[in-house]
Amino acid sequence: MGHLEFDVAHLFAGGLVLVSFMLLYQDRLYALLNVFALQAVVLALSVSWQAYVQGAPHLYVTAAIALFFKAIIVPMALHRIIARLGVHREVENVVSTGPTMLAGMGLVALSMVVMLRVTSAAVPLAREDLAFALSVVLLGLLMMVTRNNAVSQIVGFMSLENGLILAATGAKGMPLVVEISVAFSVLIAFIVIGTLLFRIRERFDTIDAEALDRFRGGRR
Repeated sequence: MGHLEFDVAHLFAGGLVLVSFMLLYQDRLYALLNVFALQAVVLALSVSWQAYVQGAPHLYVTAAIALFFKAIIVPMALHRIIARLGVHREVENVVSTGPTMLAGMGLVALSMVVMLRVTSAAVPLAREDLAFALSVVLLGLLMMVTRNNAVSQIVGFMSLENGLILAATGAKGMPLVVEISVAFSVLIAFIVIGTLLFRIRERFDTIDAEALDRFRGGRR
């Protein structure tokens, strides 16, 4: 593999990690959704490049699914859900932005150390892509545990899944039928989550996770 293919693949994978930090930094829901759409675009570019480098045309389908569903359909639908629910447009944080970003940098360093040691026998491109992918997964988990708002937690979950897709494609891809089934599973899960958000909002007049915990404690 030439240096150009190697460098471009790492540019896209590293871009995903950078955009994950941008997700952690956002304090407005609409901006958060726009950055998630950007992450999906970078993921689609990364997967497309892997399809070219590996000579695996079926990965173009994965890239198209990521671009269509995650960069267009999901952000637009969440924009409409936020507008219809009339929720606060600010992102509520359990931990302030500064400590969260520092924790994120620590998780990225941990990912690099762990994955580069565990995958020492793998080819260099797969090793480093897996390290980047684990970073994206851990940053998605960090976002889920440091946010109170249910919508931002959903975005964190989908960002986590973007990391899993990057890992699967960097490790020589996955069967096309699995990719399609994952896409439909994500779509169904998104529909269920949207329905639950409306029901929660209708029942409790909030989708703030901390407020729901307080309500549950008060009912005991």
